[in-house]
Amino acid sequence: MPAPSGTLRAALGVLRRHARTAWLVALAATLVNTVPDVLRQVLVWDDPRLGAALAVDAVGFTTGLIAQLWVTGALAGLPAGRGAETAGALRRGVVLAARAVRRAPGTVLAGVVAGGAVSALLTIPVSVAALGADRVLGPLDSPGVGAFTVAAVSDLVASAATLPFLAVVLVLASGWPARPPGTSPA
Repeated sequence: MPAPSGTLRAALGVLRRHARTAWLVALAATLVNTVPDVLRQVLVWDDPRLGAALAVDAVGFTTGLIAQLWVTGALAGLPAGRGAETAGALRRGVVLAARAVRRAPGTVLAGVVAGGAVSALLTIPVSVAALGADRVLGPLDSPGVGAFTVAAVSDLVASAATLPFLAVVLVLASGWPARPPGTSPA
């Protein structure tokens, strides 16, 4: 297994070659995930309790994880030069992620850290400017609709930008067969 940095560079190369497909798949997953993402926030809009904020974050983490696994499964064929494969994508993504964690935990961690850093750079400054640091770190406590919309859009942009990167890192780290269908292994 190559060093984590080699896998991260290889993932960037795959994304350069298949950018349109990768980001369209990620955008689709992000848009679907936006519905529960916004609903979870609206349900506790006026609730100032920290417990409500933590529950909302737990739901957000779960829906984000499902989106990541689906994108991973859908983009599994990109390193082999195939397009997106959405049928069975969630199941395939779960298998690939589990395999990647077993085979190359350091690479998976490096991918999560790199993707998380980019996501944070895209969302935290915008969300803090729109909502204020206290609302980003704690309960929303009735933010203005405009401020909430700005923060939600920054989350959407960050998700669409970073989901494909970690997906391809997971595919490469899993050792998923990268040969096109119909070819024999070397």
